Amino acid sequence: MEITNRIFIDEDKINELIESKPTKDKINEILDKSLSLKGLTLEEAAFLLNVNDDELLEKLFKAAKTVKEKIYGKRIVLFAPLYLSNYCSNNCLYCGFRIDNKNIQRKVLTVDEVLQEVREIVNVGHKRILLVAGEDIHKCNLDYIEGIINKIYEQKILNGEVRRININIAPLSVEEFKRLGSFGIGTYQSFQETYHKETYKMMHPSGLKANYDWRVETMDRALEAGLHDVGMGALFGLTDYRFEVLAMLMHAEYLDKKYGTGPHTLSIPRIEPAQGSALSESPPNAINDKDFKKIIAVLRLAVPYTGIILSTRERAEFRRELLELGVSQISAGSKTNPGGYKTEKHSTEQFSVGDTRSLDEVIYELSTHGYIPSFCTSCYRLGRVGKDFMDYAKPGLIQRFCQPNALLTFKEYLLDYASDKTKEAGKQLINQHLTEIPDEKIREKIICQLTEVEQGKRDIYI
Repeated sequence: MEITNRIFIDEDKINELIESKPTKDKINEILDKSLSLKGLTLEEAAFLLNVNDDELLEKLFKAAKTVKEKIYGKRIVLFAPLYLSNYCSNNCLYCGFRIDNKNIQRKVLTVDEVLQEVREIVNVGHKRILLVAGEDIHKCNLDYIEGIINKIYEQKILNGEVRRININIAPLSVEEFKRLGSFGIGTYQSFQETYHKETYKMMHPSGLKANYDWRVETMDRALEAGLHDVGMGALFGLTDYRFEVLAMLMHAEYLDKKYGTGPHTLSIPRIEPAQGSALSESPPNAINDKDFKKIIAVLRLAVPYTGIILSTRERAEFRRELLELGVSQISAGSKTNPGGYKTEKHSTEQFSVGDTRSLDEVIYELSTHGYIPSFCTSCYRLGRVGKDFMDYAKPGLIQRFCQPNALLTFKEYLLDYASDKTKEAGKQLINQHLTEIPDEKIREKIICQLTEVEQGKRDIYI
């Protein structure tokens, strides 16, 4: 049975909150409270979104970094997107895949082509992938998706393999989500793009995606169907960023109250140029770098338990800054066109990539800045998902698993894929983080496990 007429985005309340005028004392009070990892109310988030004073902004950014490290430590999860198809039945004005783009070179990968892409991705060291497809349910139906997922998990390439597949495909019915949940996926992602109804209507003139209610109820259907982890997002630049942040938090609060689990991840893409897009060259509400940093920081404080994903849309030097504000997952070495890693270099991309560095270059930079690159997939495989994951993440207990598992998967990368300079930087980083583990027994256990990895054992986790 489908879920209908669910009302949880209160535009009038959001518009009222946007007009809030914070005092310095109130902002300091909110920031002090945020360090307790209890999250923020909508009103408190609205106050922070209206901060423009540079001194208070710096305090906001510092608080976001502190909260992220209290929850997840210094680890940064890495993944690669794998685009299956750029066929789409929707007509989103901001997207190069839209059906009215007649200049696009369309492509849907065969199973063999998908596996060639997987080999390219695995051979540089990735263990997590995000399957992405344009929303054409005929070109990318569940039979196609199931066959691909099964084949990907079967691939063993020297010491490499895909250990977890997350997925971003067209929203499904409850029955279809039940079937998807049987495929062994991790997180299901779907972005609302914009929560503002009038803007949504204007940006999505045709296709199934034109139905705002069907789109916004996607997470309900997924969770009702038994999926454990869902990922949400908004495309920043379509309307007032403050509206989008507050609506996303309203959505997260609703899910947490109803299902006992908020979003596993939040994605925060800004509009980037795309071939055939009607407006990406000049977004109606372009987001400057300062406000974008504020968006990330406020989300981190408001929903401290959730993973915040940063894509390669952003340029490399700016991504470095954003890691300091609460980002916990990043893509690296990404291609946003079907076949872009190996089989089809010229199919049309969904958007322009700002950070074109290789995975090894990204990992080297993370290592030299004290971050632990992580390919960990242990939570999925040990059942720390959904509400169980939230029970660990909300009080900051998940870090007990994040740091050791990050170190173990990073050690695998260094031995199997890293350049010489990355190996040296990584070795120093691991030694540094081992000295920072306060529990001697845990430290000794990790040292023993790292030795096992050196001796050839793989896929060790706690």
